[in-house]
Amino acid sequence: MARRRRNKVIEELEIESMATEGKGMGRHNGKVVFVEATVPGDVVKALIQRNKKDYSTARVLELLKGSDQRIEPFCSHFGDCGGCKWQFLEYAQQLAYKQGIVEEAFRRIGKLDFPEPFPILGCEHPTFYRNKMEYTFSSKRWITQEEADAGGELDSRNGLGFHIRGHFDKIVDIHKCYLQADFGNRIRNAVREYAHEKQISFYGISDHTGVLRNLIIRNTSLGEWMVIVSLGKDDPEREGLLAMLVEKFPEITSLHYVINEKKNDTLFDQDIICYHGRDHIFEAFEGIRYKISPKSFFQTNSAQGLRLYQITRDFAGLQGDEIVYDLYTGTGSIALFVAKHCKKVLGIEEVEMAIEDAKFNATLNGIENAQFFAGDVKQVWDDAFVQEHGRPDVLITDPPRAGMHADVVAMIMKLQPGKIVYVSCNPVTQARDLKLMEEAYKILKVQPVDMFPQTPHIENVVLLERQ
Repeated sequence: MARRRRNKVIEELEIESMATEGKGMGRHNGKVVFVEATVPGDVVKALIQRNKKDYSTARVLELLKGSDQRIEPFCSHFGDCGGCKWQFLEYAQQLAYKQGIVEEAFRRIGKLDFPEPFPILGCEHPTFYRNKMEYTFSSKRWITQEEADAGGELDSRNGLGFHIRGHFDKIVDIHKCYLQADFGNRIRNAVREYAHEKQISFYGISDHTGVLRNLIIRNTSLGEWMVIVSLGKDDPEREGLLAMLVEKFPEITSLHYVINEKKNDTLFDQDIICYHGRDHIFEAFEGIRYKISPKSFFQTNSAQGLRLYQITRDFAGLQGDEIVYDLYTGTGSIALFVAKHCKKVLGIEEVEMAIEDAKFNATLNGIENAQFFAGDVKQVWDDAFVQEHGRPDVLITDPPRAGMHADVVAMIMKLQPGKIVYVSCNPVTQARDLKLMEEAYKILKVQPVDMFPQTPHIENVVLLERQ
Protein backbone atom coordinates (compact mmCIF):
# COMPACT_ATOMS: atom_id res chain seq x y z
CA MET A 1 0.00 0.00 0.00
CA ALA A 2 1.34 3.42 -0.96
CA ARG A 3 2.39 5.61 1.93
CA ARG A 4 0.46 8.84 2.41
CA ARG A 5 2.58 11.83 1.46
CA ARG A 6 3.19 14.20 4.36
CA ASN A 7 2.77 17.91 3.83
CA LYS A 8 5.98 19.86 3.95
CA VAL A 9 6.80 22.16 6.86
CA ILE A 10 8.64 25.42 6.20
CA GLU A 11 10.67 25.99 9.34
CA GLU A 12 11.10 29.73 8.88
CA LEU A 13 9.08 31.84 6.44
CA GLU A 14 9.17 35.63 6.40
CA ILE A 15 5.99 37.38 5.27
CA GLU A 16 6.91 40.10 2.79
CA SER A 17 3.61 41.60 1.61
CA MET A 18 -0.18 41.35 1.71
CA ALA A 19 -1.88 39.45 -1.12
CA THR A 20 -5.20 39.94 -2.87
CA GLU A 21 -7.41 37.88 -0.56
CA GLY A 22 -5.96 39.32 2.63
CA LYS A 23 -3.35 36.59 3.09
CA GLY A 24 0.27 37.26 3.87
CA MET A 25 2.75 36.39 1.14
CA GLY A 26 6.26 35.05 1.52
CA ARG A 27 8.73 33.15 -0.65
CA HIS A 28 10.33 29.76 -0.09
CA ASN A 29 12.99 28.54 -2.51
CA GLY A 30 11.83 31.22 -4.94
CA LYS A 31 8.19 30.11 -4.86
CA VAL A 32 5.32 32.28 -3.59
CA VAL A 33 3.60 31.02 -0.43
CA PHE A 34 0.28 32.49 0.76
CA VAL A 35 -0.39 32.23 4.49
CA GLU A 36 -3.65 33.22 6.19
CA ALA A 37 -3.64 35.28 9.42
CA THR A 38 -0.21 36.77 8.77
CA VAL A 39 1.03 40.28 7.95
CA PRO A 40 4.26 41.69 6.53
CA GLY A 41 7.05 41.39 9.08
CA ASP A 42 5.81 38.12 10.59
CA VAL A 43 8.18 35.17 10.66
CA VAL A 44 6.32 31.88 10.92
CA LYS A 45 6.71 28.13 10.90
CA ALA A 46 4.22 27.08 8.25
CA LEU A 47 2.61 23.87 7.01
CA ILE A 48 2.07 23.63 3.25
CA GLN A 49 -1.55 22.68 2.56
CA ARG A 50 -1.76 23.06 -1.21
CA ASN A 51 1.22 22.93 -3.52
CA LYS A 52 0.57 24.31 -6.99
CA LYS A 53 2.99 24.85 -9.86
CA ASP A 54 3.27 28.60 -9.36
CA TYR A 55 2.40 29.00 -5.68
CA SER A 56 1.60 27.25 -2.40
CA THR A 57 -0.86 27.93 0.40
CA ALA A 58 0.02 27.25 4.01
CA ARG A 59 -1.19 27.70 7.56
CA VAL A 60 0.73 28.92 10.57
CA LEU A 61 2.05 26.26 12.92
CA GLU A 62 3.94 28.76 15.07
CA LEU A 63 4.49 32.50 15.08
CA LEU A 64 8.25 32.74 15.50
CA LYS A 65 8.41 36.53 15.37
CA GLY A 66 5.48 38.93 15.29
CA SER A 67 5.38 41.94 13.00
CA ASP A 68 5.62 45.41 14.52
CA GLN A 69 2.17 45.98 13.02
CA ARG A 70 0.53 43.48 15.37
CA ILE A 71 -1.60 44.60 18.32
CA GLU A 72 -3.37 42.66 21.06
CA PRO A 73 -6.80 41.40 19.87
CA PHE A 74 -9.69 42.71 21.98
CA CYS A 75 -11.92 39.60 21.79
CA SER A 76 -11.39 36.63 24.10
CA HIS A 77 -12.52 34.27 21.30
CA PHE A 78 -9.91 35.48 18.83
CA GLY A 79 -7.79 32.65 17.50
CA ASP A 80 -10.47 30.02 18.06
CA CYS A 81 -13.30 31.81 16.25
CA GLY A 82 -13.06 31.91 12.47
CA GLY A 83 -14.31 35.51 12.16
CA CYS A 84 -12.62 38.89 12.73
CA LYS A 85 -9.31 37.63 11.34
CA TRP A 86 -7.66 41.05 11.37
CA GLN A 87 -8.21 41.98 15.01
CA PHE A 88 -4.43 41.89 15.45
CA LEU A 89 -4.11 44.97 13.20
CA GLU A 90 -4.82 48.60 14.01
CA TYR A 91 -7.89 49.72 12.08
CA ALA A 92 -5.94 52.31 10.08
CA GLN A 93 -3.59 49.56 8.96
CA GLN A 94 -6.53 47.35 7.99
CA LEU A 95 -7.82 50.13 5.75
CA ALA A 96 -4.43 50.59 4.11
CA TYR A 97 -4.22 46.90 3.27
CA LYS A 98 -7.78 46.83 1.92
CA GLN A 99 -6.98 49.73 -0.38
CA GLY A 100 -4.04 47.68 -1.59
CA ILE A 101 -6.22 44.58 -2.12
CA VAL A 102 -8.42 46.49 -4.57
CA GLU A 103 -5.47 47.97 -6.46
CA GLU A 104 -3.68 44.61 -6.61
CA ALA A 105 -6.77 42.82 -7.93
CA PHE A 106 -7.22 45.38 -10.69
CA ARG A 107 -3.54 45.55 -11.56
CA ARG A 108 -2.39 41.92 -11.24
CA ILE A 109 -5.54 39.87 -11.90
CA GLY A 110 -7.52 42.18 -14.18
CA LYS A 111 -4.50 43.84 -15.78
CA LEU A 112 -6.79 46.83 -16.12
CA ASP A 113 -6.21 50.43 -17.05
CA PHE A 114 -7.75 52.36 -14.16
CA PRO A 115 -7.35 55.69 -12.36
CA GLU A 116 -5.98 55.89 -8.84
CA PRO A 117 -8.80 54.76 -6.50
CA PHE A 118 -10.28 57.28 -4.11
CA PRO A 119 -9.17 56.78 -0.48
CA ILE A 120 -11.11 53.97 1.15
CA LEU A 121 -14.14 55.02 3.20
CA GLY A 122 -13.58 53.57 6.66
CA CYS A 123 -16.24 52.69 9.19
CA GLU A 124 -16.84 55.24 11.96
CA HIS A 125 -17.50 52.40 14.39
CA PRO A 126 -15.30 49.37 13.57
CA THR A 127 -16.99 47.21 16.22
CA PHE A 128 -20.68 46.39 16.83
CA TYR A 129 -21.46 47.33 13.23
CA ARG A 130 -23.27 44.28 11.83
CA ASN A 131 -27.06 44.11 11.60
CA LYS A 132 -27.27 40.35 11.02
CA MET A 133 -25.62 37.45 12.85
CA GLU A 134 -26.08 33.72 12.29
CA TYR A 135 -25.11 31.36 15.10
CA THR A 136 -24.96 27.56 15.08
CA PHE A 137 -25.83 25.14 17.88
CA SER A 138 -23.59 22.10 18.25
CA SER A 139 -23.40 19.12 20.57
CA LYS A 140 -19.63 19.06 19.96
CA ARG A 141 -18.29 22.48 20.77
CA TRP A 142 -14.64 23.38 20.37
CA ILE A 143 -12.53 22.72 23.46
CA THR A 144 -10.30 25.72 24.10
CA GLN A 145 -6.61 25.34 24.88
CA GLU A 146 -7.26 26.59 28.42
CA GLU A 147 -9.87 23.88 29.00
CA ALA A 148 -7.58 21.22 27.55
CA ASP A 149 -4.69 22.35 29.76
CA ALA A 150 -6.91 22.34 32.85
CA GLY A 151 -8.00 18.72 32.30
CA GLY A 152 -10.89 17.22 34.22
CA GLU A 153 -14.50 16.69 33.22
CA LEU A 154 -16.36 19.27 31.13
CA ASP A 155 -19.74 20.55 32.31
CA SER A 156 -21.13 20.38 28.79
CA ARG A 157 -20.06 19.80 25.20
CA ASN A 158 -22.92 21.97 23.90
CA GLY A 159 -22.01 25.21 22.16
CA LEU A 160 -23.72 28.14 20.43
CA GLY A 161 -21.56 30.27 18.22
CA PHE A 162 -19.45 30.15 15.06
CA HIS A 163 -17.82 27.37 13.08
CA ILE A 164 -14.14 26.67 13.57
CA ARG A 165 -12.37 27.17 10.24
CA GLY A 166 -11.55 23.77 8.78
CA HIS A 167 -13.80 21.87 11.24
CA PHE A 168 -17.36 21.81 9.88
CA ASP A 169 -18.72 20.03 12.97
CA LYS A 170 -17.02 22.12 15.66
CA ILE A 171 -18.44 25.35 17.10
CA VAL A 172 -16.79 28.03 19.24
CA ASP A 173 -19.09 28.74 22.17
CA ILE A 174 -19.43 32.54 21.93
CA HIS A 175 -20.18 34.57 25.05
CA LYS A 176 -19.38 38.10 23.83
CA CYS A 177 -19.19 39.01 20.17
CA TYR A 178 -18.04 42.48 19.09
CA LEU A 179 -19.79 42.44 15.72
CA GLN A 180 -23.43 43.21 16.59
CA ALA A 181 -24.90 45.56 19.20
CA ASP A 182 -24.65 44.04 22.66
CA PHE A 183 -28.39 43.34 22.84
CA GLY A 184 -27.67 40.50 20.41
CA ASN A 185 -25.22 39.01 22.92
CA ARG A 186 -27.91 39.11 25.59
CA ILE A 187 -30.39 37.28 23.38
CA ARG A 188 -27.92 34.57 22.36
CA ASN A 189 -26.71 33.95 25.89
CA ALA A 190 -30.28 33.80 27.23
CA VAL A 191 -31.19 31.16 24.62
CA ARG A 192 -28.16 29.07 25.59
CA GLU A 193 -28.93 29.33 29.31
CA TYR A 194 -32.57 28.37 28.81
CA ALA A 195 -31.59 25.40 26.65
CA HIS A 196 -29.17 24.14 29.29
CA GLU A 197 -31.70 24.63 32.07
CA LYS A 198 -34.46 22.76 30.18
CA GLN A 199 -31.99 20.23 28.74
CA ILE A 200 -33.02 20.87 25.15
CA SER A 201 -30.66 18.97 22.88
CA PHE A 202 -28.21 20.85 20.66
CA TYR A 203 -27.86 19.80 17.04
CA GLY A 204 -25.33 17.17 16.02
CA ILE A 205 -23.87 18.61 12.85
CA SER A 206 -22.21 15.38 11.73
CA ASP A 207 -25.09 12.97 12.49
CA HIS A 208 -28.03 15.42 12.09
CA THR A 209 -29.63 14.77 15.45
CA GLY A 210 -30.92 17.14 18.13
CA VAL A 211 -33.38 20.01 18.39
CA LEU A 212 -31.71 23.45 18.48
CA ARG A 213 -29.97 24.11 15.17
CA ASN A 214 -29.43 27.80 14.31
CA LEU A 215 -30.13 31.24 15.74
CA ILE A 216 -30.37 34.31 13.49
CA ILE A 217 -30.48 37.81 14.98
CA ARG A 218 -31.10 40.91 12.85
CA ASN A 219 -31.47 44.56 13.77
CA THR A 220 -31.81 47.95 12.10
CA SER A 221 -30.79 51.54 12.77
CA LEU A 222 -34.44 52.17 13.75
CA GLY A 223 -33.99 50.00 16.84
CA GLU A 224 -35.98 47.04 15.51
CA TRP A 225 -34.91 43.45 16.15
CA MET A 226 -35.73 40.15 14.46
CA VAL A 227 -34.94 36.72 15.92
CA ILE A 228 -35.27 33.40 14.05
CA VAL A 229 -34.88 30.09 15.90
CA SER A 230 -34.18 27.15 13.60
CA LEU A 231 -34.96 23.65 14.93
CA GLY A 232 -33.76 20.33 13.55
CA LYS A 233 -37.06 18.84 14.66
CA ASP A 234 -40.06 20.03 16.63
CA ASP A 235 -39.96 19.71 20.40
CA PRO A 236 -42.40 20.47 23.26
CA GLU A 237 -39.87 22.93 24.71
CA ARG A 238 -40.11 25.13 21.61
CA GLU A 239 -43.08 26.99 23.07
CA GLY A 240 -41.29 27.65 26.35
CA LEU A 241 -38.15 28.94 24.63
CA LEU A 242 -40.07 31.34 22.39
CA ALA A 243 -42.27 32.52 25.28
CA MET A 244 -39.12 33.21 27.31
CA LEU A 245 -37.77 35.44 24.54
CA VAL A 246 -41.04 37.39 24.34
CA GLU A 247 -41.14 37.91 28.11
CA LYS A 248 -37.47 38.68 28.68
CA PHE A 249 -36.88 40.79 25.57
CA PRO A 250 -39.92 42.94 24.75
CA GLU A 251 -37.65 44.91 22.40
CA ILE A 252 -37.88 42.05 19.87
CA THR A 253 -40.03 43.34 17.02
CA SER A 254 -40.29 40.12 15.02
CA LEU A 255 -39.85 36.58 16.45
CA HIS A 256 -39.90 33.51 14.21
CA TYR A 257 -39.18 29.80 14.24
CA VAL A 258 -38.62 27.20 11.53
CA ILE A 259 -38.48 23.39 11.55
CA ASN A 260 -35.60 22.51 9.22
CA GLU A 261 -35.20 18.75 8.84
CA LYS A 262 -32.90 19.00 5.81
CA LYS A 263 -29.19 18.25 6.02
CA ASN A 264 -28.20 21.82 5.18
CA ASP A 265 -28.91 25.03 7.09
CA THR A 266 -30.36 27.14 4.27
CA LEU A 267 -33.84 28.46 4.97
CA PHE A 268 -34.86 29.86 1.57
CA ASP A 269 -36.90 26.72 0.84
CA GLN A 270 -38.39 26.46 4.35
CA ASP A 271 -41.59 27.81 5.93
CA ILE A 272 -40.57 30.39 8.51
CA ILE A 273 -43.37 30.91 11.03
CA CYS A 274 -43.93 34.22 12.79
CA TYR A 275 -44.49 33.51 16.47
CA HIS A 276 -44.73 37.03 17.85
CA GLY A 277 -44.87 40.61 16.55
CA ARG A 278 -44.62 41.67 12.91
CA ASP A 279 -43.38 39.26 10.27
CA HIS A 280 -40.76 41.84 9.24
CA ILE A 281 -38.64 44.73 10.47
CA PHE A 282 -37.91 48.12 8.87
CA GLU A 283 -34.72 49.96 7.95
CA ALA A 284 -34.63 53.53 6.61
CA PHE A 285 -32.11 55.40 4.45
CA GLU A 286 -32.71 59.11 3.71
CA GLY A 287 -36.40 58.74 4.48
CA ILE A 288 -36.89 55.64 2.31
CA ARG A 289 -38.22 52.76 4.42
CA TYR A 290 -37.26 49.18 3.65
CA LYS A 291 -39.20 46.12 4.76
CA ILE A 292 -36.86 43.26 5.71
CA SER A 293 -38.38 39.78 5.91
CA PRO A 294 -36.66 36.68 7.35
CA LYS A 295 -35.35 35.63 3.93
CA SER A 296 -34.49 39.12 2.68
CA PHE A 297 -30.96 40.19 1.83
CA PHE A 298 -29.91 43.61 3.10
CA GLN A 299 -26.50 45.18 3.53
CA THR A 300 -25.14 43.85 6.83
CA ASN A 301 -23.63 47.18 7.85
CA SER A 302 -26.38 49.80 7.86
CA ALA A 303 -24.17 52.86 8.37
CA GLN A 304 -21.77 51.92 5.58
CA GLY A 305 -24.65 50.61 3.46
CA LEU A 306 -26.07 54.13 3.33
CA ARG A 307 -22.71 55.51 2.22
CA LEU A 308 -22.44 52.75 -0.39
CA TYR A 309 -25.83 53.69 -1.85
CA GLN A 310 -24.94 57.38 -1.86
CA ILE A 311 -21.75 56.66 -3.79
CA THR A 312 -23.67 54.47 -6.25
CA ARG A 313 -26.22 57.23 -6.83
CA ASP A 314 -23.51 59.89 -7.18
CA PHE A 315 -21.51 57.77 -9.66
CA ALA A 316 -24.67 57.19 -11.75
CA GLY A 317 -25.01 60.97 -12.17
CA LEU A 318 -28.71 60.72 -12.99
CA GLN A 319 -30.42 63.71 -14.65
CA GLY A 320 -34.03 62.50 -14.36
CA ASP A 321 -34.73 61.13 -17.84
CA GLU A 322 -32.79 57.84 -17.72
CA ILE A 323 -33.96 54.22 -17.82
CA VAL A 324 -31.97 52.45 -15.10
CA TYR A 325 -31.53 48.69 -14.70
CA ASP A 326 -30.56 47.36 -11.27
CA LEU A 327 -29.28 43.81 -11.59
CA TYR A 328 -29.18 41.54 -8.51
CA THR A 329 -31.44 44.09 -6.83
CA GLY A 330 -32.15 42.11 -3.64
CA THR A 331 -34.98 43.88 -1.81
CA GLY A 332 -34.71 46.76 -4.25
CA SER A 333 -32.73 48.89 -1.85
CA ILE A 334 -30.48 50.60 -4.42
CA ALA A 335 -33.23 50.80 -7.04
CA LEU A 336 -35.58 52.60 -4.65
CA PHE A 337 -32.75 54.84 -3.46
CA VAL A 338 -32.17 56.17 -7.00
CA ALA A 339 -35.77 56.03 -8.26
CA LYS A 340 -36.66 59.70 -7.76
CA HIS A 341 -33.61 60.74 -9.77
CA CYS A 342 -34.48 58.87 -12.99
CA LYS A 343 -37.36 58.22 -15.41
CA LYS A 344 -37.79 54.61 -14.29
CA VAL A 345 -35.79 51.80 -12.70
CA LEU A 346 -36.14 48.06 -13.21
CA GLY A 347 -34.77 45.61 -10.66
CA ILE A 348 -34.11 41.91 -11.24
CA GLU A 349 -33.42 39.40 -8.43
CA GLU A 350 -33.46 35.61 -8.17
CA VAL A 351 -34.97 35.37 -4.65
CA GLU A 352 -38.73 35.69 -5.06
CA MET A 353 -39.42 36.80 -1.47
CA ALA A 354 -36.88 39.60 -1.86
CA ILE A 355 -38.76 40.82 -4.93
CA GLU A 356 -42.02 40.72 -2.97
CA ASP A 357 -40.32 42.94 -0.38
CA ALA A 358 -39.06 45.26 -3.13
CA LYS A 359 -42.58 45.70 -4.50
CA PHE A 360 -43.92 46.27 -0.99
CA ASN A 361 -41.19 48.83 -0.36
CA ALA A 362 -42.03 50.69 -3.56
CA THR A 363 -45.69 50.94 -2.53
CA LEU A 364 -44.74 51.82 1.05
CA ASN A 365 -42.68 54.76 -0.17
CA GLY A 366 -45.10 55.87 -2.88
CA ILE A 367 -42.55 55.12 -5.60
CA GLU A 368 -44.37 54.47 -8.88
CA ASN A 369 -41.50 54.42 -11.38
CA ALA A 370 -39.83 51.25 -10.03
CA GLN A 371 -40.63 47.76 -11.31
CA PHE A 372 -39.25 44.50 -9.96
CA PHE A 373 -38.91 41.04 -11.53
CA ALA A 374 -38.11 37.68 -9.93
CA GLY A 375 -35.81 35.19 -11.62
CA ASP A 376 -32.22 34.42 -12.56
CA VAL A 377 -30.76 37.58 -14.12
CA LYS A 378 -29.23 35.72 -17.04
CA GLN A 379 -32.63 34.25 -17.91
CA VAL A 380 -34.96 37.17 -17.17
CA TRP A 381 -32.82 39.84 -18.81
CA ASP A 382 -33.15 38.89 -22.47
CA ASP A 383 -33.99 40.61 -25.75
CA ALA A 384 -37.75 40.35 -25.17
CA PHE A 385 -37.39 41.98 -21.73
CA VAL A 386 -35.41 44.87 -23.15
CA GLN A 387 -37.80 45.30 -26.06
CA GLU A 388 -40.71 45.57 -23.62
CA HIS A 389 -39.08 47.85 -21.04
CA GLY A 390 -36.50 49.81 -23.02
CA ARG A 391 -32.73 49.83 -23.32
CA PRO A 392 -30.87 50.89 -20.18
CA ASP A 393 -29.17 54.27 -20.17
CA VAL A 394 -27.53 53.43 -16.85
CA LEU A 395 -26.84 49.97 -15.48
CA ILE A 396 -26.28 49.26 -11.78
CA THR A 397 -25.08 45.79 -10.87
CA ASP A 398 -24.37 44.35 -7.42
CA PRO A 399 -23.75 40.62 -7.93
CA PRO A 400 -22.80 37.98 -5.33
CA ARG A 401 -19.15 37.16 -4.60
CA ALA A 402 -18.90 34.95 -7.69
CA GLY A 403 -19.48 38.00 -9.88
CA MET A 404 -21.68 38.22 -12.95
CA HIS A 405 -22.48 35.22 -15.12
CA ALA A 406 -20.79 35.31 -18.53
CA ASP A 407 -24.21 35.53 -20.21
CA VAL A 408 -25.00 38.69 -18.22
CA VAL A 409 -21.68 40.25 -19.25
CA ALA A 410 -22.43 39.32 -22.87
CA MET A 411 -25.83 41.05 -22.62
CA ILE A 412 -24.18 44.18 -21.21
CA MET A 413 -21.74 44.23 -24.11
CA LYS A 414 -24.62 43.79 -26.55
CA LEU A 415 -26.71 46.64 -25.13
CA GLN A 416 -23.81 48.88 -24.07
CA PRO A 417 -25.57 51.32 -21.71
CA GLY A 418 -23.89 54.70 -21.42
CA LYS A 419 -22.85 54.20 -17.79
CA ILE A 420 -22.33 51.20 -15.55
CA VAL A 421 -21.98 51.37 -11.78
CA TYR A 422 -20.55 48.05 -10.61
CA VAL A 423 -20.84 47.39 -6.86
CA SER A 424 -18.86 44.36 -5.69
CA CYS A 425 -17.99 42.54 -2.48
CA ASN A 426 -15.14 40.74 -4.27
CA PRO A 427 -12.59 42.86 -6.17
CA VAL A 428 -11.12 39.71 -7.76
CA THR A 429 -14.29 38.68 -9.62
CA GLN A 430 -15.07 42.34 -10.24
CA ALA A 431 -11.70 42.76 -11.95
CA ARG A 432 -12.38 39.64 -14.03
CA ASP A 433 -15.73 41.04 -15.21
CA LEU A 434 -14.29 44.48 -15.95
CA LYS A 435 -11.61 42.87 -18.10
CA LEU A 436 -14.37 41.32 -20.23
CA MET A 437 -15.86 44.77 -20.83
CA GLU A 438 -12.71 46.83 -21.36
CA GLU A 439 -13.05 47.00 -25.17
CA ALA A 440 -16.25 49.01 -24.79
CA TYR A 441 -15.85 50.71 -21.41
CA LYS A 442 -13.40 52.95 -19.63
CA ILE A 443 -13.02 52.93 -15.85
CA LEU A 444 -13.56 56.48 -14.59
CA LYS A 445 -13.81 56.09 -10.80
CA VAL A 446 -12.95 53.49 -8.17
CA GLN A 447 -14.19 53.85 -4.58
CA PRO A 448 -13.44 51.17 -1.96
CA VAL A 449 -15.80 51.09 1.04
CA ASP A 450 -15.06 49.16 4.23
CA MET A 451 -18.23 47.30 5.16
CA PHE A 452 -16.51 44.65 7.27
CA PRO A 453 -13.95 45.96 9.79
CA GLN A 454 -11.69 43.37 11.47
CA THR A 455 -11.83 41.20 8.32
CA PRO A 456 -10.01 41.24 4.94
CA HIS A 457 -13.31 41.69 3.06
CA ILE A 458 -13.88 44.88 1.10
CA GLU A 459 -16.68 46.42 -0.96
CA ASN A 460 -15.78 48.34 -4.09
CA VAL A 461 -17.73 50.65 -6.39
CA VAL A 462 -16.58 51.33 -9.97
CA LEU A 463 -17.97 53.77 -12.53
CA LEU A 464 -17.64 52.72 -16.17
CA GLU A 465 -18.40 54.90 -19.18
CA ARG A 466 -18.92 53.69 -22.73
CA GLN A 467 -15.99 54.66 -24.94
